[in-house]
Amino acid sequence: MQQELKKVLNGITAFAASFSGELTTETMLVKGVNDTERDAEQVADFLCTLNPDTAYISIPTRPPAEEWVRPPAEDAINRFYQALSNRLKRVEYLIGYEGNAFASTGNVEQDLLSITAVHPMREEAVQELLARARADWSGVDALVSQGQLTITEYEGNRYFMRSLPERSRA
Repeated sequence: MQQELKKVLNGITAFAASFSGELTTETMLVKGVNDTERDAEQVADFLCTLNPDTAYISIPTRPPAEEWVRPPAEDAINRFYQALSNRLKRVEYLIGYEGNAFASTGNVEQDLLSITAVHPMREEAVQELLARARADWSGVDALVSQGQLTITEYEGNRYFMRSLPERSRA
């Protein structure tokens, strides 16, 4: 595992050295995985070698692929922010819900499938999308019953996710 991580970090370093555009990084913090003070210092050390224009600190805000994944405590997030902001040009959080401003083509079912193929949607985002399109909940129910959408819960919120292809065929 350590060798694989080293290969990934070497690839990131090589990319950053040859990239002439605006370099942005995003570091996902996960409780119990990479949220210690030592982790913060190691990430800050590595990011300093990249010299990004912006370094984002993110946490899981939608249902993750693994059920055990949880966001770290606020003090861990702050620890990372302090470690990075003391050494980098610009550091920002990505720690909150991104909102409900999803585009709509007017075909609500297709919009839901397209959006949820990229990331899960909170129930209230689905409701807003339906309201903007003047559509009712029946299309959502149909997609769920057809196995194209799945409902899941995370951090006290209901989310709609695109079903994996092998699940929708079952």
